[in-house]
Amino acid sequence: MIIGVSGASGSIYGYRLLERLRQGLKVETHLILTRSAERTAFLESGRTAAEFKALADYAYALEDIGSRLASGSFLTQGMVIAPCSIHSMSAIATGLSSNLLIRAADVCLKERRKLILMVRETPLHLGHLRTMVALTEMGAIILPPVPGFYNQPKTILDIVDHSVDRVLDLLNLPAPDVRRWDGGQSALPKGRRKTGKS
Repeated sequence: MIIGVSGASGSIYGYRLLERLRQGLKVETHLILTRSAERTAFLESGRTAAEFKALADYAYALEDIGSRLASGSFLTQGMVIAPCSIHSMSAIATGLSSNLLIRAADVCLKERRKLILMVRETPLHLGHLRTMVALTEMGAIILPPVPGFYNQPKTILDIVDHSVDRVLDLLNLPAPDVRRWDGGQSALPKGRRKTGKS
């Protein structure tokens, strides 16, 4: 699995995805970290590029356009860019393979492999929305990290994991301990569970 981390806010999503793929799911990961991502991660969490790379099986320089990830002959299950900046999203949509992150995403599209973009921007103007439509038409999946609150999250990590779990579902790698919507049953206090009787 290729994991890209771009410079948008929300580097914790990429970090957490790498953690989950390594620890519980044991999926081989190939990391591409942009320079902007390195800076944003350090500003947001104090994490260094080395800490991200330590979670991946392989890490590649952004400029390594001759890397195996740049070729469709290198088989992968797909790619997730977490988070995905508007800059990266727009470059992918136009096919500007100016660095390895964009080229690897382009390869996934041309080879009809899964490409999931955790786009981090708000509000969105019409150009952003049209770009998202174009990417969806090309086969990409636009998955903004929008938190759900029906699981009553208690920590920031709970909120992050909600979006990461959605990504894992789309990759057909569902986490065994994921908390799923159950029709509101879990929201009721003990002793007041619905029984189906009136």
